Amino acid sequence: MKLNKFRIREEKKPGKGFRIRYHILMSYLFLVGLSLALLWGTQILFLNRFYENERIGIAEKTADTMSEYFCEYDEITEENLVELTEKYDDLASDNELSYMLVDRNYRIVYENNKGMAHQFSRNEIDFLQTNANLKGGKYTTSAEGTAQDTKVVIICCVLKNEKSNQGCYLIVNTLITPVKTTISMLRKTTYLVTVLMILISVIAALIMSKSLAKPIQNITESANNLAKGEYKTEFEGGRFAETRQLAKTLNYASSEISKIDELQRDLIANVSHDLRTPLTMIKAYAEMIRDLSGDRKEKREEHLGIIIKETDRLAQLVNDILDLSKLENGRQPLDISTFDISAKLHDIMERYKEFSEANGYTINYTDNPPVLVQCDTGKIEQVIYNLVNNAINYTGEDKQIFVTMETEEDFVKISIRDTGKGISEENIHQIFEKYYRAEKTKREVVGTGLGLSIVRAVLKAHNFPFGVQSTPGAGTTFWFKIKRDKESICI
Repeated sequence: MKLNKFRIREEKKPGKGFRIRYHILMSYLFLVGLSLALLWGTQILFLNRFYENERIGIAEKTADTMSEYFCEYDEITEENLVELTEKYDDLASDNELSYMLVDRNYRIVYENNKGMAHQFSRNEIDFLQTNANLKGGKYTTSAEGTAQDTKVVIICCVLKNEKSNQGCYLIVNTLITPVKTTISMLRKTTYLVTVLMILISVIAALIMSKSLAKPIQNITESANNLAKGEYKTEFEGGRFAETRQLAKTLNYASSEISKIDELQRDLIANVSHDLRTPLTMIKAYAEMIRDLSGDRKEKREEHLGIIIKETDRLAQLVNDILDLSKLENGRQPLDISTFDISAKLHDIMERYKEFSEANGYTINYTDNPPVLVQCDTGKIEQVIYNLVNNAINYTGEDKQIFVTMETEEDFVKISIRDTGKGISEENIHQIFEKYYRAEKTKREVVGTGLGLSIVRAVLKAHNFPFGVQSTPGAGTTFWFKIKRDKESICI
């Protein structure tokens, strides 16, 4: 059935969608385009404003420094004035500014004619002084320059010496020239950079998208091969950690599917064999009764007994398959009841006495005090039978089987141990699969090969813990736990 599902899925056409390479390419180009748009926007829209604000900031900072220099002198003399203006000239030259000192009577005390951007009339000086006094000692304004598209930034500061009560006004101005030429050059450069970035980004995006898409394409191809039933398919993840992890997971899944497929084939082969064997014997002995022993009562009864035995075996196989199917599909409800597990275990061990004595097996078991548990009596009894039968089939040459019961706070733990060859670590997780066998063995107890699968299904249906421990060469122990009935513990 599973193989058919794989083939059906293979025939379905994949839905339309973006290829991952196209998606990566478009995403990469979008990011590059966004970066270029921001670059163009900052150069064209904000460069003028940024330049103007930068020049105003420099002029204001220079004016503040000049004001601090003025306050360093207790009294302004002609000698001090020369020293002060030398400092002012250096600052003005470094920052491309021009300035003038004006006393309270509008007389120009000193002016730096180098690069003077604006000649002030008396009314203009009066306006600047008045606003500087009103604005707390500093006033900044701007005016149109004499040249086209130029602007003059003017800063007027009140300079006052507290000790000598001397004071004057510092008028600083700077010319802001247009940056159109600079912008034009930047545009040309940006055009070139844009073209180069687009070319480089396309090439890089193609390489990156191919690098990312290649391992995914390889994994997809391998997955298609797996869907076709090629279970030896190897998944390669490339150089990315995520795709390597995906490939590792898919390789594990492929290995598990291969094992399941092998077990499925074994299941079909074993069920066919187990069905064929009793049917062949039934047919053979029926023909013998018809042709040879029909009139001989003793032989006829012997042959009929074999037919009945093989019929029972056939019925057991069919019932096991049906029970397992119902348990795995959740269609068989549990009949939960409270009973004494010690008494039940003792009763089961008694039933094995005759078999053990006849075949040389020793089932080691010690009776335990009564303990009440809650579960489906019939199904837990089936679990114990299956595990004991499995131990008989696989125990060592000494034919020893050990059955123990331990009482815990919330559970009763039952363990069945054999002394056989054990199970290797790589195979132990498959032990509960249908028809799985750790080794080929001649079974003393007739079974269907579904015993451990039924054990797992029953215990999972109860939600009881269970497991297996095995050491190669030292035997195997199967264990499971049954929930105790705390409200009515037997004393």
